Amino acid sequence: MKYFAGIDIGSTAIKISIADENKNLVGHKISASGSMFYQYAHETLDALISEIGIKKEDIIYTVATGYGRKIFKEADENISEITANAIGARASAKGHGEIKTIINIGGQDSKAISLDDEGNVTNFAMNDRCAAGTGKFLDACAMNLEIRVEDLGEKHFASTGTPLSINSTCAVFAESEIIGLLGNSHNVEDIVCGVHYSIAKRIVKLVKRVGVKEGIYFDGGPALNGGLVNAIENELSKKIFIPQYPQITTSYGAAIIGIDSYNYENN
Repeated sequence: MKYFAGIDIGSTAIKISIADENKNLVGHKISASGSMFYQYAHETLDALISEIGIKKEDIIYTVATGYGRKIFKEADENISEITANAIGARASAKGHGEIKTIINIGGQDSKAISLDDEGNVTNFAMNDRCAAGTGKFLDACAMNLEIRVEDLGEKHFASTGTPLSINSTCAVFAESEIIGLLGNSHNVEDIVCGVHYSIAKRIVKLVKRVGVKEGIYFDGGPALNGGLVNAIENELSKKIFIPQYPQITTSYGAAIIGIDSYNYENN
């Protein structure tokens, strides 16, 4: 059996997926990017290979993507994360209908991608100028509220009031608003709900720039936050598909691209 690796080196996390020659996902691993992207990417890949129980030479083609893709010199190919995300999303949602719109929220940016009937990218929009509306922003909010980021979803659904308004488009000012709301004795649940809706409004604006089409897919670490998913669905008035492993969509797509590239070169 031949194996293919997709390595997504992001600003906050390294995601690696390994697929077999039939494009089945056989394993994945996530680690923090830290300051030594290259070293940590290799360590994460070695650990994943060990967990799966294969040898390094069994991986015959590697594709790097993401913020630090050019750092991984051993890759056979490096590609844009937009392309890898689109391919990974369609593969991850196989059997759940066609994907036409992708929402991706990463550590330091957010994206909206529009696809045609064949899965080709027809348009995309990105917000990478401010941390507001990203995973980093959610981390900072959880820290200010003195809760775990994993508990944000639970707090959202425990809110019984109207979501509090957080108007700042800058992450720093938004954090100040949150601290102010705490100082005015608003409860954590209503603040969390307000945070989620403030992010959802930004995301919906991004999606509308590329055109809202049915078959909406949401990936990236924040897709694990059920409260944020709920807020985006309410703002869009549409259901969103969340994959089983939302953090690895792009690395899985990179592995699939590796399979296609290898087959093209050897046929």
